[in-house]
Amino acid sequence: MTSSGFNSPHLHQGHNKIHMSTQNDKFSRGVEVVGSAIIENPEGKILLVKSPKWHNRWTMPGGHIEPGETIDEALLREAEEEVGLSLKSEGIIAYGELIGPPDFHRPAHFVYFDIFCKTEDSNIKLDNEELTEYKWVTPQEALEMDLASSYDKTVNDYMKFRGIK
Repeated sequence: MTSSGFNSPHLHQGHNKIHMSTQNDKFSRGVEVVGSAIIENPEGKILLVKSPKWHNRWTMPGGHIEPGETIDEALLREAEEEVGLSLKSEGIIAYGELIGPPDFHRPAHFVYFDIFCKTEDSNIKLDNEELTEYKWVTPQEALEMDLASSYDKTVNDYMKFRGIK
């Protein structure tokens, strides 16, 4: 046990503050704060995209939340960069944690937030460096697709939020 009263190899005491280690050998980038934008078009369909980073499984636009950005700002920025849509955020509808997802291209520990967005525009301008394909689907169709880790939870959280059975 350390003098701070904590018994953990990941806590360090210094300058009368306790610092939590954010990196280790398995997850070289530490805990990453990320998120996805659940995008709904006027027909009530949601946007799925295929990502090489997730072994070409279906995901939703999103990415890292940078220091100084709000969750909404970051995920609206990421979605605009990846699919070129103008979006209106309705706020955070889900959150979670992924530790070592087997279908991601590298070891990672994610804390994630999902925001619900609406768009009036279905004209996708796909970022071909990040994504390879897109599809507008019903939430029920999405659950039948080859979704990346935790995206079934994201779709179910969206359905619950929207009152879809």
